[in-house]
Amino acid sequence: MRLCRLDNLDDPGSEAFVVERNGARTAIMVVRRGDGVFAYVNSCPHIGAPLDFRPGRFLDVERRHILCANHNALFAIEDGRCLAGPCAGASLTAVAVAVHDGWVMLQ
Repeated sequence: MRLCRLDNLDDPGSEAFVVERNGARTAIMVVRRGDGVFAYVNSCPHIGAPLDFRPGRFLDVERRHILCANHNALFAIEDGRCLAGPCAGASLTAVAVAVHDGWVMLQ
């Protein structure tokens, strides 16, 4: 399933999507850093709320980490691990994506 063109994501940047997974709709985020693309379920492991502070905006001011808008927890872009905040040590739920022919694809 195509999500978006890689060129349509800022570098670094993020976007939100809702996808069908196992018969259910799931909100996900896609984050780009260089040629790397990472995707996670859009749900904070601490309280289960969406992380974006504006639709599709998940990165901190420096665009180095994923930022939870609810309690300012910081997550590593590459593996979703919480680096700081009340859910330190927990991780975002990864979603498998890949880039094929310039498209970010849900696996």
